[in-house]
Amino acid sequence: MEVIDLAWWKLALAALLIVALAGVSLYARLGVTRSLLVAAARTGIQLALIGLVLEALFASAELYWIALLSLVMLLVAGREVMARQKRRLYGVWAFGVGTGAMFVSSFAVTILALTVIIGPSPWYTPQYAIPLLGMMLGNTMTGVALSLDRLNDSVWSQRAVIENRLMLGQSWREAMEGIRVEAMRSGMMPLINAMAAAGIVSLPGMMTGQILAGSPPAVAVKYQILVMLLITVGTGFGTLMAVSWGSRRLFDDRERLRLDRLIKTEH
Repeated sequence: MEVIDLAWWKLALAALLIVALAGVSLYARLGVTRSLLVAAARTGIQLALIGLVLEALFASAELYWIALLSLVMLLVAGREVMARQKRRLYGVWAFGVGTGAMFVSSFAVTILALTVIIGPSPWYTPQYAIPLLGMMLGNTMTGVALSLDRLNDSVWSQRAVIENRLMLGQSWREAMEGIRVEAMRSGMMPLINAMAAAGIVSLPGMMTGQILAGSPPAVAVKYQILVMLLITVGTGFGTLMAVSWGSRRLFDDRERLRLDRLIKTEH
């Protein structure tokens, strides 16, 4: 099947629809006009730049360049996790908890998939490694951000309940059990819902992209199933680790609740 290339002027036509939507938003006084236009501009610029980077990376296929790009992706994702929280941990922990959880879960699952399941030669072939890691980090970032935001906000709003439980002799884990469970659920639920609706309500993005690029639907389906399962595993473990590490940081060695370690993010 022939792949239909898209000229830049055709993309500009699609961009005009964003401008039209921004005009309607401005007329309706929704307050999102500027954010919409900035987000659309960032999307175009960032994807165009990453396209140039990937072309150079695919041409060289050196492990150290792939590792460098992976590190940049991880650091940017960690910054986004920190920025999406209404209340976050003070200091380097605000960045370290989410970034560490994403590093362990996303990189471990990606390397496992490349070496054992997909098996390109070499295993770090950028055509497979970078897109797979990008999807892992993007979804894990959302799950970790949601769970940490829910955790910190719940601890702040239910601080009296937690301190009462501590005074009754409960450990910090027992006093936080319900909050931790709900925080983990909030991070995992979007992907669970996405899996339940995949193929019936919507066609997932990777599968749609492969079909548009000319891949047989059967091959696209197998890759999409693999990717969704891997993303769910990575997000699940990342969420569990982030909530566990974040919860522990909210208590000191004497199991006292340390609300001074939470600060409100300025938006």
